[in-house]
Amino acid sequence: MGCGSCGTSGGCSPKGCKSNGTCGTSGCNKLNVYNWLSDTAMPDNYKPFDIIEIRFKGSRKEFYRNSNNLELYTGDAVVVDSDMGYDVGHVSLAGELVRLQLKKRGIKENAESIRNIQRKAHDKDTEKYQEAKFREGKVLERARTIAIQLKLEMKLSDIEIQGDNKKVIFFYTAESRVDFRELIKRFADEFKLRIEMRQIGYREEASRLGGIGSCGRELCCSTWLTDFKMVNTSAARFQNLSINMLKLSGQCGKLKCCLNYELDTYMDALEEFPKSKTVRLDTVMGAAFMIKTDILKRLAWFSYEEKNSWICIPLAKVNEYLKMNANGQKAPELVGEIIEPKTQEDIDSKNDANLDLVSEDITRLDQKAKKKKKKKKPTFNQPKSN
Repeated sequence: MGCGSCGTSGGCSPKGCKSNGTCGTSGCNKLNVYNWLSDTAMPDNYKPFDIIEIRFKGSRKEFYRNSNNLELYTGDAVVVDSDMGYDVGHVSLAGELVRLQLKKRGIKENAESIRNIQRKAHDKDTEKYQEAKFREGKVLERARTIAIQLKLEMKLSDIEIQGDNKKVIFFYTAESRVDFRELIKRFADEFKLRIEMRQIGYREEASRLGGIGSCGRELCCSTWLTDFKMVNTSAARFQNLSINMLKLSGQCGKLKCCLNYELDTYMDALEEFPKSKTVRLDTVMGAAFMIKTDILKRLAWFSYEEKNSWICIPLAKVNEYLKMNANGQKAPELVGEIIEPKTQEDIDSKNDANLDLVSEDITRLDQKAKKKKKKKKPTFNQPKSN
C-alpha cells in the first residue's frame, strides 16, 4: 500500500521511506507522523527532548522517556518498560514535535505514568518479538472458540502479545457488561500468559483492523484520523443526502466520519438560501413552490401549482423575487431551464427502446454467413469410344 503513495524506483522500496515501506507496522500510512523539524539545524547547546513516541501493533501509540540518551531515529525497534517484563515497539516520532503530541493528548511532561526506554532491540529481542506476532493468529482463533463455548455476548476483534511473550491483551467489543471470571481462567490455563481484557469502541476496532472504504482509499481512522467526533444524521440532511443507513454507515457500523468534512462548506452556502421550510413565490402566472435545491451550484427548482414541470432559477433571482413579494409586488414569470416530468408512456417507450437495443446488441454479430455455392469445374466432352 505504501509503494503506491510514496513512489517506487526499481522494486517495492518507496523513495521516502527508509524501512522499505513497512515502518514496523506493515503499512506506510499507519498513523505516520512527518517530522518537519528533522532537517532544521539546532543550536550547539540544545538538549534533545527526552520523550519519544513509540508505536505498537495497530494504531496504539504511547510515550516513553529516553533516560539513557540513546540516539534514536524513526523506525528503530526499541525495548521499553512494561508493567510486567518488557515490550518491543518502534519509534514513530522524536524531537520537539513530541511536545505538541503530549499537549494534544493532555499528558504532562513530568507525568509519572511515562515509562523508560531500556535499549535498542537486539537480534534476540527481534526474534522473540516475531515469534510472539506469529503466535497471535492461533491464540486469537482458540480464544474466540472458548468465548463461543461460554456463550458470552462479546466479540474478540484483535489481540496483542507482549514482546517478551509473557502477557497478552485481548481487544473486544460488547454492547453490555461481560462477566470474564470463567473466561480469564480458561485463557490462563490454555495460553500460560498473563491476561488483560481491554474493551474498545466500534470505531477503534475499525481503526485497529483497517480496511478499504467505499471511496476506494484506506480508512481514515487507520491512516491519519485520531479523534472521533460525533456524526449526526443532520449532517446528511444539510448536504441533501438521502438517509440510507446502508450507504451512510462505515465499516464500524456508525455514520461515516467523512460526513463532517464538507459540512462547514454546506452550512456557509445555506446561509444564502431562504430559511423557511416551504418557499413560495407569488408571480404574475400564479404561486410557485420550491421543489429542489442544488446548494453548491446555488440553484433552485420551482413548480407552479397547476403544472408539473420544474423551472431552474439561480439563487440570486430567488432572493430578489422574495424581496419583491415582501414589498407587496408580484414577481415576473419564472424563466429558466424547464424539466418536464416523465409520463408512463415515456417510461414504456424508453424500456421498449432499451429492449430493442439489447436484442440488437445480442444478435448483431450472429449474422448467418451466406454459403457460397461451389462452382462446378468445367468438364470437357470426351470422344465416345466405338
